[in-house]
Amino acid sequence: MKFLIASDIHGDLESANNVISRFAEEGCDRLLLLGDILYHGPRNDLPEHYNPKSVISLLNKYRNIILAVRGNCDTEVDQMVLPFPCMADYAMVEADGVMLYLTHGHLYGPDCLPPLQPGTVFLSGHTHVKLDKTVNGIRCLNPGSVSIPKDGSHSCLVFENGIFRFCTWEA
Repeated sequence: MKFLIASDIHGDLESANNVISRFAEEGCDRLLLLGDILYHGPRNDLPEHYNPKSVISLLNKYRNIILAVRGNCDTEVDQMVLPFPCMADYAMVEADGVMLYLTHGHLYGPDCLPPLQPGTVFLSGHTHVKLDKTVNGIRCLNPGSVSIPKDGSHSCLVFENGIFRFCTWEA
């Protein structure tokens, strides 16, 4: 299985298109979204290409390959317009012999991990900053943000054959 892992689209159509383009270019099987899909929230500036209705239309075409978790800017209203589940606080997926724990990062994070077995990979977004560090035997990865990066480059992760790789592009 090959996954593209992205977070924090925040309703930005250009960013959503970049995610789908990367997904296709990489030949991925599944798209894992770590929350904050449609709205920007009160702490973020409005993304330049903010168009949540068009993001809905785009992502709905890929409903059968998306696994999403809820971000702090996601609400029950989002579930009414997105045909794939997106309201769970976390999901667990096993792929290539690796257990992946997916969450947004506003409830749990590298400094406050849920009870996980060593060797699990903890995937979260929320901070809009790329991260790859190990805490007590748990690898913590953050793909950064595809729409509002706070570290200089838009980014996502690709997972294949047990290996993670960042994909970046300039803001």
